[in-house]
Amino acid sequence: MNARFLKIHPRDNVLVALTDLKQGEIIEYEGKTWTLAQDVPAKHKFTTESISAGNHIYMYGVIVGKAKMKLSVGQVITTQNVTHEANSFGEKTEIASWTAPNIEKFINKTFKGFHRADGQVGTANYWLIIPLVFCENRNVEVIKDAFLEELGFAKPNPYKSLVRQMKALYQSGKVQEIDTLAAEQSIIEGTHPLFENINGLKFLTHQGGCGGTRQDSEMLCTLLAGYIHNPNVAGATILSLGCQNAQPAILRDKLEHLQTNFQKPVSILEQQVEGTENQLISEAIKKTFLGLIEVNKIQRQDAPLSKLSIGLECGGSDGFSGISANPTVGHVSDLIVALGGKTVLSEFPELCGVEQELINRCVDNSIAEKFSHLMSAYASAAVKAGSGFDMNPSPGNIKDGLITDAIKSAGAAKKGGTSPVVDVLDYGEYLQKNGLNLLCTPGNDVESTTAMAGSGANIILFTTGLGTPTGNPIVPVIKISSNTQLAERMPDIIDFNTGPIINGEKSIETMSEELLDYIISVASGDQLTKAQQLNQDDFIPWKRGVSL
Repeated sequence: MNARFLKIHPRDNVLVALTDLKQGEIIEYEGKTWTLAQDVPAKHKFTTESISAGNHIYMYGVIVGKAKMKLSVGQVITTQNVTHEANSFGEKTEIASWTAPNIEKFINKTFKGFHRADGQVGTANYWLIIPLVFCENRNVEVIKDAFLEELGFAKPNPYKSLVRQMKALYQSGKVQEIDTLAAEQSIIEGTHPLFENINGLKFLTHQGGCGGTRQDSEMLCTLLAGYIHNPNVAGATILSLGCQNAQPAILRDKLEHLQTNFQKPVSILEQQVEGTENQLISEAIKKTFLGLIEVNKIQRQDAPLSKLSIGLECGGSDGFSGISANPTVGHVSDLIVALGGKTVLSEFPELCGVEQELINRCVDNSIAEKFSHLMSAYASAAVKAGSGFDMNPSPGNIKDGLITDAIKSAGAAKKGGTSPVVDVLDYGEYLQKNGLNLLCTPGNDVESTTAMAGSGANIILFTTGLGTPTGNPIVPVIKISSNTQLAERMPDIIDFNTGPIINGEKSIETMSEELLDYIISVASGDQLTKAQQLNQDDFIPWKRGVSL
């Protein structure tokens, strides 16, 4: 890799600056030489040829934009001179084929997981406490307050001591010294838990279950059933008010749909049946505690890597994400698929422009047609709401070189590697087939990770170029930096750094093998991710309105 700039695909007519390039620098590439007429910040793109107004910008070998005006050689592309444009898509035109990567290093490796009666294997062992409706959120919070510290799952808050110090300075008339204080920087571990084989109690409060559409309430039950069915979950306590749209019967039906004669311990309590709040909460606490005693008997045992179900996510992306972090995750996906496991790529608004490639990778026409239908329906809904996929890049994305949704999408799709697409799932559907799956979700980080956990992912890989403090209540989220500067600036957020790819120190293949070793250690419980250490338990169900 050139230390200063990179051409990703032979068809591209732009180069990516790998470091800040200054006005007046001489660029020599593929027999051409020109002088930069302006500064090019790292992560941004500049043209390799003159491009007329209306002509296409190519990157990753696909259309990623259209010139608004004539662009000269070496000109930086920006939102002022380029607009979103993407490849169209249609029917499947190729037969999916694939050369699997070498898995000799991993073929006999295992992870220590929690084996479930249905054959799934968890990378963690959680008990869930869930309200079926937002009216029960307060009761869930009361139960949370009662349980966590007493069972040893609570972690001390380092900022309480900061407030205590400020209070003392204020009371002693030394306000000017407040600016010199600093909160404790280290991540503080909780006390030793009472139940050594349980990773924690997780509380999935939300704003749904009633008051919206019946469809949203039913979809919430589908999502919650997926969380209870997830291999990382041992059992659950459910609080219902009684009169809401999201009825316990709907949840039971969803659980039975996932597994006939559902075997995990699940207790459902209705406040309007139990009577007083005290009776409801006391009964919920007793049933939960007795359930914890039983699931604490489950211990980690060796499991093949084929039992891993890996979610593939990106958030806070930058101009390096599609060059380092995402291709690394993509190669990990290929390794997992070759080993017989499952991977899932979501965020449909961030697949805009690469649809045809994914359609051609589908193993049959029915799967390809389902993907095409979901993409078209989603795009149409966005337009009807006065938006569109072209509005997907955030200000942070644009600032760091992702100026169109097509550029962002072409890089984001690299997380899916090169393996065939074995299945396409609508939101709420559960992973069934080994191989690469596509899951319809928004590009919103938390809505997407929430959905992947509900579809059965037991590990989530989350790439970022800007730093995103996102986790999940039940699935370990491994944060992967696209650049070394981010990893050094936010070490409390980042678990794994692919920056060495950018400076040429390591290859994508080497980094992906190192990442898979790290995944195995997390899946075995030997390491906690930064998101787990920080209790980043983000949970946002998607209401099927437009969300990008």
